[in-house]
Amino acid sequence: MFTGTYIAQQLLNGLVLGSMYALLALGMTVVYGILRLINFAHGALVTAGAFTFFGIYMLLGWPFPLALAASLLVGGVLGYLLDLVGYRKLRGGPEVALLITSLGIYILLENLIKLLATPQPYAFRPPAFLGQLQNVGGVAFRTVDVFIVVVSVLIMIAFALFVKRTKLGIAMRATAESVEAAKLVGINVNQVVAVAFVLGSAVAAITGFMWGAKYGQISYDMGFMAGVKAFVAIVIGGIGSIPGAMIGGFVLGLVETLAVGFLPPGFAEYRDAIVFVLLILVLLLKPTGIMGRKEAV
Repeated sequence: MFTGTYIAQQLLNGLVLGSMYALLALGMTVVYGILRLINFAHGALVTAGAFTFFGIYMLLGWPFPLALAASLLVGGVLGYLLDLVGYRKLRGGPEVALLITSLGIYILLENLIKLLATPQPYAFRPPAFLGQLQNVGGVAFRTVDVFIVVVSVLIMIAFALFVKRTKLGIAMRATAESVEAAKLVGINVNQVVAVAFVLGSAVAAITGFMWGAKYGQISYDMGFMAGVKAFVAIVIGGIGSIPGAMIGGFVLGLVETLAVGFLPPGFAEYRDAIVFVLLILVLLLKPTGIMGRKEAV
């Protein structure tokens, strides 16, 4: 029998995992909304953020806030360079060209990190206060779990306010509706796209830190499956919908965790397969996703 405490524990685990998926999906869907690009290079930015924090905090000994800020900065700068060098000249061309380029950039960045950091995984030790074990009503969690959920929710709220209330956020929404119309009313499309890449990439970088702090290990290829699952979350929530991407991330995290927690023990190794079964079901039953809308053909 599954006790109430066990169910609550699995729900908490799913909420933490879903928070990270939601952040990654948020960063990916911002870029998709403007360029209609599934940016698979997003996964490499997760790895870059994790290794930046690892190098600055654990090897150089910088204070935790500065190391975290450095990770955000590196992620944002890499995002800007991705747009400037990798994608800007391809805008207006076939969408498949952007997609293939994003895959090529991911492979390039992954192998560059592999070359610099070597292939073996590294133990990731965040500040001691994040590792403190807590217990509330029999439900065990670490301080890092609370950190992940709280920071994720704060970032999502801040981003929602940015998109809804600021001129640049409104310009992003307008550009997502129509790039040509945005140009006609005087919106600097290059600036808007660059901001989308910078914000999405910075979010990916801090997610890399969260991933390492949660699981205690980082490696050169850690961002690949995380990026793929973020794309699955986007499909579940509704492609092009920012709220849908966040909801899809939480749904995916909960489903993955609950499936592993309630299925027989041997099924735990099939957690990735469970994610793609969910994707297939969504595509069959509700192709537009939870909050997606049908587009005129």
